[in-house]
Amino acid sequence: MDKIRTISNLTGERIKEYLAEEKRFDGRKPEEFRDIIIETGVSKNAEGSARVKLGKTEVIVGVKMNVSTPYADSPDKGNLMVTAELLPLSSPRFENGPPKFPAIELGRVIDRGIRESKFIEFEKLCIKEGEKVWTVFIDIYSINDDGNLLDAAGLGAIVALKNAKIPKYDEKEEKVLFGELTKENIPLSKDIPLSLTVHKVGDNLIVDPTRDEEDISETRITVGSSNGVISSMQKGNLKELSPEEFNSILDLITKVERDIFKKIEKILK
Repeated sequence: MDKIRTISNLTGERIKEYLAEEKRFDGRKPEEFRDIIIETGVSKNAEGSARVKLGKTEVIVGVKMNVSTPYADSPDKGNLMVTAELLPLSSPRFENGPPKFPAIELGRVIDRGIRESKFIEFEKLCIKEGEKVWTVFIDIYSINDDGNLLDAAGLGAIVALKNAKIPKYDEKEEKVLFGELTKENIPLSKDIPLSLTVHKVGDNLIVDPTRDEEDISETRITVGSSNGVISSMQKGNLKELSPEEFNSILDLITKVERDIFKKIEKILK
């Protein structure tokens, strides 16, 4: 852990020097994402799944469904649970054992982006009000961490939800027939939310950081939005932002959102 951090610190000043000239080590511009590769149907055991690669960063996201009791404050709506597992195979920084803060935070940020955007039409997941509803489980697994797991996971969650099918449910036996899928999709809204993160490195704002860039990031903001409408926002790290920087972040998110949506539009349809 210390060695990894030292290596990053040694390159930190050079990274900032490049960014001051609007350059990055891999040749990208500050507002440019790495190549995005998305595969669907990568898990036979999930109702929907996706593998997302941002450069060398890679995650797998699976969607599972089960019937359970609704939450007390929403008896006529389905449930959502998002969990993240940062696997040791993806980085020597991650260890086996109970989820630590980075995994918990990742799950919460993705949960908020989906929930607050109202992307899932939860009222349509009600089987019997106050008694039985569908619960949607989104499970995120890191395969390789070279920075920006947040955005990779967000893209994976949206794509996995889009291609998921509701499993068959035996009402007489009151049990889900796992492995037997209906032709019915999870009810989703037409507006597709994207969860995108901007990092501040020195005096510069960048998207889709590599691991080294993320290590020297002073602060970050993840914004969930669709068609220019912001539905969620989460700040990370301690450094404050000026009003001018915050406005620049929103402008950058708007620009990047259009570019990313164009790249994944065919998959999302």
